[in-house]
Amino acid sequence: MKIALVSPYDFTYPGGVANHISALEREFTKMGHDVKIIAPAPRGATSQGKLICLGRALPTPSSGSVARITLTPWISSKVKPVLAREKFDVIHLHEPLVPTLCTTILRLSRAATVGTFHAMDSRGYSIWWPFTVLFLKKWFRKLDGRIAVSKPAKDFINGHFPGDYTIIPNGVDLEHFSPDVPPLEQFRDGKTNILFVSRLEKRKGVNYLLGAYKKLRKELGNCRLILVGPGTRWSRRYEKDIKREGLNDVVFAGWVPQEDLPRYYQTADIVCSPATGRESFGLILLEAMAMGKPIVASNIDGYASVATHNGDALMVPPKDKHSLAQALIMLANDAKLRQKMGAKGKTKAAEYGWDHIARRVMDYYQEILEKRKSDPKSIQEPF
Repeated sequence: MKIALVSPYDFTYPGGVANHISALEREFTKMGHDVKIIAPAPRGATSQGKLICLGRALPTPSSGSVARITLTPWISSKVKPVLAREKFDVIHLHEPLVPTLCTTILRLSRAATVGTFHAMDSRGYSIWWPFTVLFLKKWFRKLDGRIAVSKPAKDFINGHFPGDYTIIPNGVDLEHFSPDVPPLEQFRDGKTNILFVSRLEKRKGVNYLLGAYKKLRKELGNCRLILVGPGTRWSRRYEKDIKREGLNDVVFAGWVPQEDLPRYYQTADIVCSPATGRESFGLILLEAMAMGKPIVASNIDGYASVATHNGDALMVPPKDKHSLAQALIMLANDAKLRQKMGAKGKTKAAEYGWDHIARRVMDYYQEILEKRKSDPKSIQEPF
């Protein structure tokens, strides 16, 4: 089968959607399928190997973050020859209604089309509104199949575009995120290491984590907070707060290559993810579970769809630094509880291995293709 995996986001920039697509490409290729990735790229990037670069990626404000997408108005002139040359059997678009690459491919394609919806925040789709709802609904109807990564993601998108959705979650690379890797030597000094992994954005709850950490530090003393993730406009503010409070044991590790990330998890005694909301899934939690690490996380819908309170995690109310601190203190003081939670998480993570998830997606492709064969009217002309 010839498959296109389409991202609306710059594929050279780290992110959950890019990782998701890369994992599917790897597993589908193992199955013997011919897979290409189509995505925008920054000026000067060229297509190579399995990646086809279409459109220039530009930073666009979205959902309190920055989405690197293409808004090139003439993108159809680049899309048409690629579709004509490649003749894909299935085109799988991630965030299929984000302009302009995904919507253009969806508009022009005659192949079977599947869309995966990752987000669950209407502000994340604010880049839509220069486009009319009428056109969005026309593009939406072009999808032969619709996937949501979680029930919260399904409920969100179904509220805007009612339809039939199949829930297939994100997966985790169990070989990559394995506790067999060594920890980072510079942090093996007897301190209790608290690890945060995500973009340093307000909605990720870093300010609440810093507030909780001050309480933890007074209670525990011998501890360290390691912040891993790309810097944002909030980073300087956090750094100033830390300097003002004299928190010399807070480490800003910055962006960490994917190949090095497991060593940071392995270094951690506790992984903390205090996001304030608008998370459709808990991929960070899943990575921590695969590494056998206990978790403290906000009790928000996206995280609760992955983690279980008092099972593999301690779930606390979002934006509550006191409860966050108490949960961190409880785990920091109880090594047996940390070990018990980590073991439960590792068992759960095994259910989310990318080989299982990719097989479910492939089965869904087959279902869609069979449906198109039995109903030729479902094959829509480009518009």
